[in-house]
Amino acid sequence: MARAATPAIAALLADGTEHQILRYQHDPRAASFGDEAVTELAAAHGLDPAQIFKTLILAVPGGLAVAVLPVPSKLSLKAAAAALNVPKAAMADRAAAERSTGYVLGGISPLGQRRALPTVIDSSALRWDRVLCSAGKRGWDVALAPADLVRLTVGITGDIRAT
Repeated sequence: MARAATPAIAALLADGTEHQILRYQHDPRAASFGDEAVTELAAAHGLDPAQIFKTLILAVPGGLAVAVLPVPSKLSLKAAAAALNVPKAAMADRAAAERSTGYVLGGISPLGQRRALPTVIDSSALRWDRVLCSAGKRGWDVALAPADLVRLTVGITGDIRAT
């Protein structure tokens, strides 16, 4: 069997999870990796932008955690902290996020991370038959069932979008 292109894809293959890899030509000048994914993937594949999720790494007391939410949404740090049962959360710095996950910014996947981190996925994911998240490389996304995303990340769901 050929080697998987990223640890995220390797995790999906090892588990036998049904998924689809969607690629687009990443522009290194893109100011927002998530917005680029929405622009490139939504129209090309008939997706609602709210189906395309971003992965954010949070600094929480005692370490790091993961928040996964729709690209068009803003994260409520207070709601994420409550969902993770910690007193507070802040955005982790880039170096810590990359070191912990093994991925570069703009290609951080919630799947196949170097270290398993507590993960909260916005509950809006459950309304879709499939959602997209990074496949572990800029310009690569993976479509999978939200229940599989929750299971593979050993995550929880919660309402973490800012209102």
